Amino acid sequence: MKRFNLINNLFGWLTFLIAASVYLLTLEPTVSFWDCAEFIASSYKLEIGHPPGAPLFMILARFFSLFASGPEKVALMINGLSGLASAFTILFLFWSITHLARKLVLKDKQTLTTPQLIAIIGSGMVGALAYTFSDTFWFSAVEGEVYASSSLFTALVFWAILKWENEAFEKYANRWLILIAYLMGLSIGVHLLNLLAIPAIVMVYYFRKYETSRMGLLKAGGVAVLLLGGIMYGIIPGVMKIATWFELLFVNSLGFPYNTGLIVYALLLIGGIVWGLRYTLRKQKVLANTILTGITVILIGFSSYAMVIIRSSANPPLDENNPEDVFSMLPYLNREQYGKTPLIYGQYFNAGLDEENPYSKGSSTYSKKNGRYEVTYVAQEPNYDSRYKTIFPRMYSKGSQGRHQAGYAQWSGVDSDQKMKPTFAQNLRFFFRYQLNHMYIRYFMWNFAGRQDDIQSHGGILNGNWISGIPLLDNWRLGDQSQLPESMKNNPARNQYFLLPLLLGLLGMITQYRAGKAGKQGFWVISLLFFFTGVAIVLYLNQPPFQPRERDYAYAGSFYAFAIWIGIGVLGVWKLLRKLNSGTVGASLAVGISLLAVPTLMAQQNWDDHDRSDRYMARDLALNYLNSCEPNAILFTMGDNDTFQLWYLQEVEGIRTDVRVCNLSYLATDWYIEQMSREAYDSDPLPFSMKKDQYILGKRDVVYLLEDPKFAKWVESTRGLDIRDAIAYVASDKESTKRIQGYEERIDHMPARKFRLPIDKNQILATKTLTERDTAQIVDQMEWSYNGYSIYKNELMVLDLLANNQWKRPVYFAITVGRSGYMNMEDYFQQEGFAYRLVPVKTVNSDGQVGRLAVDTMYHNLMENFQWGNINDPDVYLDENHRRLCMVIRNNFLRLADALLTKGEREKAVKVMDRCFELVPGEKVPYDFYSVLMTKNYYMAAEYDKANQLIDRMSRRMIEELNYFYSQDPSLNSELQQEKGHRLALLQNMLRMVIQYDQPDLRAKIEPEFEKLVALYKKG
Repeated sequence: MKRFNLINNLFGWLTFLIAASVYLLTLEPTVSFWDCAEFIASSYKLEIGHPPGAPLFMILARFFSLFASGPEKVALMINGLSGLASAFTILFLFWSITHLARKLVLKDKQTLTTPQLIAIIGSGMVGALAYTFSDTFWFSAVEGEVYASSSLFTALVFWAILKWENEAFEKYANRWLILIAYLMGLSIGVHLLNLLAIPAIVMVYYFRKYETSRMGLLKAGGVAVLLLGGIMYGIIPGVMKIATWFELLFVNSLGFPYNTGLIVYALLLIGGIVWGLRYTLRKQKVLANTILTGITVILIGFSSYAMVIIRSSANPPLDENNPEDVFSMLPYLNREQYGKTPLIYGQYFNAGLDEENPYSKGSSTYSKKNGRYEVTYVAQEPNYDSRYKTIFPRMYSKGSQGRHQAGYAQWSGVDSDQKMKPTFAQNLRFFFRYQLNHMYIRYFMWNFAGRQDDIQSHGGILNGNWISGIPLLDNWRLGDQSQLPESMKNNPARNQYFLLPLLLGLLGMITQYRAGKAGKQGFWVISLLFFFTGVAIVLYLNQPPFQPRERDYAYAGSFYAFAIWIGIGVLGVWKLLRKLNSGTVGASLAVGISLLAVPTLMAQQNWDDHDRSDRYMARDLALNYLNSCEPNAILFTMGDNDTFQLWYLQEVEGIRTDVRVCNLSYLATDWYIEQMSREAYDSDPLPFSMKKDQYILGKRDVVYLLEDPKFAKWVESTRGLDIRDAIAYVASDKESTKRIQGYEERIDHMPARKFRLPIDKNQILATKTLTERDTAQIVDQMEWSYNGYSIYKNELMVLDLLANNQWKRPVYFAITVGRSGYMNMEDYFQQEGFAYRLVPVKTVNSDGQVGRLAVDTMYHNLMENFQWGNINDPDVYLDENHRRLCMVIRNNFLRLADALLTKGEREKAVKVMDRCFELVPGEKVPYDFYSVLMTKNYYMAAEYDKANQLIDRMSRRMIEELNYFYSQDPSLNSELQQEKGHRLALLQNMLRMVIQYDQPDLRAKIEPEFEKLVALYKKG
């Protein structure tokens, strides 16, 4: 036993070192896209991120940040936290596998032989290293997100219950159960995924303590569900819910100061727990004491959330949802801003509201007023027509209605404009085809069979599917792969494992299940862990179609469970080889073959697309956004990837803190408007005129644009309603501003849909918004109108800002803000880099571009000022997000080149185009429409050789890809038709250019191929 423990510990730590080395070598050296930047920014100064928060992760990340040599290394240190947490996950996975494998190999009190020892240790290494190099886990291990730390807690609690299993009947065995409860409590401050290990833990306890029976299994399952539900829906929200009752009683009813009820509640809770523990100890009530101790340590772990209230009360610059008291903390914990998802019973997507009772009262929002808590808003919960409801609703979402409806049609077979209630069979079809297969099984196969590429898939055969590398299987699933273009074949994210990890895992399942009573029990434990961290999440999330990103990270726990079976699969291989050699050679062969066939293969396939060690693009693009702005600017953004990275630069690296980054999506909330109304670092408050009681939740959430006949002639004569008058009108509570002919109720509205902003040219010049040379182009007033009949609070606040800013601060919109966020003012935009500046010069474009171009500023920024994050380094991999933003970069260079050619500055235009293709080569980012247009500019600049070389490369690629599409089965043609049309259009444009600029050799190469492909296209 001592020998085994020594070797088990040594090889466990060896596996840890391998994993740690891999992750630390492939870490992203700075901030990355999506939520990572927000987590790093909020952790560095212990600020408040998005609900439900991750306070323990923030504390750990802050600790790691203390070791940074400078602010620019903070992100690396926090990414390192994920790398080390992931490596420790691998360590505990190794020990969990060897524990389970040892139970299968040894019977009763047998002595461990050398072949058995090799097989057990080999099982641990193969399973742990397979998970080390798996796609999903590796991705999370090299960035500053919560999923790596959450995986560590899952690994820890599962390892702990196995340690308890070894000591179950010893005197102090329950200490392991208390440790598990404490770890569960702590994990809530990272992510709730760890709680899904509870059913597997309960089964380990049941199998060790009781004789198994059908009724016993049912009871154990019931206990597991109760424990899981009790923590998720009882302890987590319940503790805070009861705190609100006490606070209301003591403040509103008894007249005590704010937080008195919270303090009394905390004292009573602590006192009750202490009394309970002392009582159960004194009375020797072991079970009751264990349960109460478990609840106590869960609460101690959960207490990390106190930091959220404490830090929010300090009003830091980053304070999402402002959860500074128990009433704002409860919806923050419950993630109420994301809405409710029906799970057991609910509406279909095309359900209308109940005619008799369309809405019912929902949760109340309390605000501090005059020493009391007053209800300032009561949510309205929709009541849907019961005729359009069903059990187990899967097609329910009314968000992005048209888009989601098209997705439901694609996956379930409902009509795209379905009016009738969908059938339950269609409901189940959507569940199995989309939610289960596309959004789980596909991810599972990514990790253990292979992956086609990393381009987000919404169905179809071209992108994001699982592949195996076995031609017969891949051809059957995805069409003929024999003519696969080089551009697809050479994608670093195309990883092929030939089903070997999957097969070894399936062998492990069979081996464990057939290994007697201990094996069957272990099999059901792992199966529960596999189910609850996989399929159960699918059931709970109930995801609608067209997710904004791939969601495989949510199922990492399920892949962890399968990695255990991969490890046990080594024992299955050993069992087969024992027929040839039952000694050390057979065991060593089994381990060696398994190591080469699975983790080694996975490492070789995955390294190039998981190595982020020299990628700085996310950080540098954020820097380019900020450096597009003049000092003291206001920059409007909208999405995660044009906001969070900017927060990181300002909060962590202290760069351009004079620029106020304002997210338009958040600006629809009262807490964010209040934050924007405060000073932050070197940025003054945003110049809003409305006070909090005018924009608080429930007030002016929607403002209707109702053309009042009384104002119609005046508005027409002035060519729009002055936005200063419009804001004063809608902000007023006078009865005359809330009543309009034909409507009985009071309505927040503006009496026009056309608006104007008068311009003082002297003010424009004084604030250096424009220069003297632009004087003749400055309009007397900006004029714009809305097509719709309402605007939301965020748009109202933008109008309020513009009405009060008086051009004192430059106002910009990020180029990645969608046109819906421009509020129809894009004719007054001036592009100066990665942002459009609002200027009083009207520019109407017919080419799809926005506003006008500040040529000199753009040239300076793109050619001299901006940084590009090694995007053209052949060893730096760019995933789909990076490639998509590279197309935005191409468009910027194209627009600048166009403007320079128009001005007659040919040499500068050529430099711009050369720089574009140097930064964003077609070998790394697929050629697109911007590339073709850039080629035309080369012809216009008389750079025929460069243009011809580009046309040759691009046309060959398009022809190769089109031939691949046409090699597919005719039944797939409708699916590929859009791709064919897109590439044919590019090819046609290239052919027109070579004809226009008289390039007969290129024409002879392209024209016959084009005509042949067009003929095929017309056939359908």
